[in-house]
Amino acid sequence: MQKSKIILAFVGMPGAGKSEAAAYLQKKGIPFIRFGQVTDNGLAEMGLPINPDNEKMFREKIRKELGMAAYAIRSTSAIEEMLSENDLIVIDGLYSWEEYLYLKQKFPYLKLVHVFTEPVKRYERLSQRSIRPISLGESYKRDVAEIEKLNKGGPIAIADYLIEDSTDVIEDFHISLDKLLERLKI
Repeated sequence: MQKSKIILAFVGMPGAGKSEAAAYLQKKGIPFIRFGQVTDNGLAEMGLPINPDNEKMFREKIRKELGMAAYAIRSTSAIEEMLSENDLIVIDGLYSWEEYLYLKQKFPYLKLVHVFTEPVKRYERLSQRSIRPISLGESYKRDVAEIEKLNKGGPIAIADYLIEDSTDVIEDFHISLDKLLERLKI
């Protein structure tokens, strides 16, 4: 009997812990696709350095060309390739409702995992990031912009699973991820 395939896509607001979740599962041998790699690759092809202005320009360009599902569309072949060799993969960076709809149609076994962290904790994390830190005041504005302009609320609202990451104890978050894997019988 063939084992069923599962794609876990982590969704949530900035600073919630989505990338930490993907990195932890990668350390456990579960491959992941980072939608942000599409931006990195696109800028490299254009001969441009990776910086906030160029990233924003590229995101707007690709979404103008392909619509709000652009990152899912551009990542499909990588997802298919990973799935040909693995029963479980992780996606870090699914944002929009359109990305969700596109992927769910192609991969009905897609499962969304909402990583929730209280806003005050997320804003603190974002202000302390070594790469692209955001002030506490800008964090709320970013939340609003992502909900209004990226249609981010839908995937969060319809998530199949919820994991909370509001403490400073990273091991607690990892235990929650391990429990999710147990629930999925992985």
